[in-house]
Amino acid sequence: MVKNFKIYKNFNLLKRHKKSILLIGNFDGLHLGHQKLFSLAKKYSIKYKAKIGVLTFDPLPKMFFNKNLSNYRITTNEQKNNLFKKAGVNFVVIGNFNRKFSKIKSTNFIKNILYKKLNPKFIFVSNNFRYGFNREGDVKKLILNENFFDYKVVKPKPLLKKRKVVSSTLIRKLLQNGKLDKANKLLGRYWTIEGKVKQGRKVGKKLGFPTCNIDIKKYILAKPGVYSVKVRASNYKKKLKGIANLGYRPTFNGKKILLEVNLFNFSGNLYNKSLSVSFCSFIRKEKKFKNLDDLVQQIKKDLKQANIDLKKI
Repeated sequence: MVKNFKIYKNFNLLKRHKKSILLIGNFDGLHLGHQKLFSLAKKYSIKYKAKIGVLTFDPLPKMFFNKNLSNYRITTNEQKNNLFKKAGVNFVVIGNFNRKFSKIKSTNFIKNILYKKLNPKFIFVSNNFRYGFNREGDVKKLILNENFFDYKVVKPKPLLKKRKVVSSTLIRKLLQNGKLDKANKLLGRYWTIEGKVKQGRKVGKKLGFPTCNIDIKKYILAKPGVYSVKVRASNYKKKLKGIANLGYRPTFNGKKILLEVNLFNFSGNLYNKSLSVSFCSFIRKEKKFKNLDDLVQQIKKDLKQANIDLKKI
């Protein structure tokens, strides 16, 4: 974990963060492919005695250009920043991706932002990195400008697993298709949603299974269904175990996606508390039950399966 980790909300870097190793990208999920990139950056950091920085953007460019794309992110900015710290990053620049920024010409991005503002020694980018108005800039253009603006481009090879490139896009698809185990393996950890517990209709409590209700906000919508989970509560040191339903609650004619978490062997008030919910296994897809008795019987089966799954972890 890096000390004196700094987050910039603009491009005005302190002198100590210039001539650094700069990694540019969305880094959504900070998966194994990204982690390989940061491992290489650490080697450069030691060899050239340079700090490691990240240039990323908020909102994600794809979400900016597609206003209807509400559920897309694997990780929030806060989660990413914590993962950056663990990866040995010294500073993060979070660029505000707005209409004005999207219209910057690629040459001006290189000259006025990369060179004049950030002034890195090395720039780490993927081969498909695009930038500038209408995505006119590419890696070739970055390389052509190396000598003019005193930086060196590094293009690490992508990480392959079973002949597939490990990417945020692939992980999103795996989550959406209920292939949680594969997604978690590519993330190198459990996929996790963080959010505050809000007041619900207390239907679970009436059925004998009280739940914590969490709004999933802009997170990618994983396959609606039942999951075994591990949970951290902001006011509770011990890691808790439980079962979660991510979905629309068709039995109750729900219209909005919601994450409901039932914690094992826990009693207490968690309203307005922050929970970190790690998805450990996918138990079954969401379904509509004919009556509440059928639902209760299924919940009992789900609880049993969740306990079995969590004991293996």
